[in-house]
Amino acid sequence: LTELINPRYNGPLKSQKLKSEDSTMSDYATIKQFTEHHNAFNHGGMRHLIFHEKTNGLKESGAIIRVGRKILINEPKFFSWLENGGVSCL
Repeated sequence: LTELINPRYNGPLKSQKLKSEDSTMSDYATIKQFTEHHNAFNHGGMRHLIFHEKTNGLKESGAIIRVGRKILINEPKFFSWLENGGVSCL
């Protein structure tokens, strides 16, 4: 059906590289997907970290991007931020 609507549709973007970074689309997850995959984090805790992203360094790490109202987490960047002291400044 998608091919009929958009003949240039090439399938899911999971294997395609982003042009601006070395991350793949599979490195990104919604908050729900992230918390389901990483049980150490809960939904409310992640929302809290994202709400305070300007003061806790999460914004500068590039781990959070917004597409409209959707919030996506770059997992490798998030864990790099966490290992480098992430939430210690709260």
